[in-house]
Amino acid sequence: MEAAWIFCTSPQGAKEMREQKESRCTPKTVSLLSPLGKIQVSGCENGVHTIQILMDVAPAERSGEPPQSCCMVNGGPAETGPELWRCVEWLRAYFDEPRSAGSLPPPPAFHHPALRAGDQMVTLKADTFTSRVLHVLLRDVKIGETVSYKRLAEMAGNPGAARAVGGAMRRNPIPLIIPCHRVISSSGQSGPYMGGRGDHLKQWLLAHERRREDG
Repeated sequence: MEAAWIFCTSPQGAKEMREQKESRCTPKTVSLLSPLGKIQVSGCENGVHTIQILMDVAPAERSGEPPQSCCMVNGGPAETGPELWRCVEWLRAYFDEPRSAGSLPPPPAFHHPALRAGDQMVTLKADTFTSRVLHVLLRDVKIGETVSYKRLAEMAGNPGAARAVGGAMRRNPIPLIIPCHRVISSSGQSGPYMGGRGDHLKQWLLAHERRREDG
């Protein structure tokens, strides 16, 4: 009888293999034109690093109407890699039809220095409360819905931490997909966005989602 060889990987070995894979990070960036202006998405073969709304031109200074959908300025599937391209496709679907984006999974991995993700679970290495808030927001607050800072704190298991929820929103590296624009004040006011510089963008996003839901 021929011997059968079975190779087993120890938990430590699996961890080392995973860390080696994650260390192979070649950052790439893709730019898109959207109704909000230019959006820059950065990431690597392991996942998305950041989404930045550049606000390079104030809405009042733009010539003509802003685009009603999302189009790429540079890059393509071959140049960006699968994780970054999946994020691009999500953003395109969102701006074209938010409800269709709701049926798409978010990028399967986030590879920000402060974030790691698995099974769509966002884990913040240094700050577990911020991690929990971002995960609850991503998982439970759907397109067309809003939640107050106070209620989100309760959902994350710390009812007295509404102010800390605001800090978590400011530290969110992947806006739109992790939808910090859906977090509003208890009074019903939309509240600040991007440190107050993007309040009009938050109002546009909420109206965009309501309009699609009503339609």
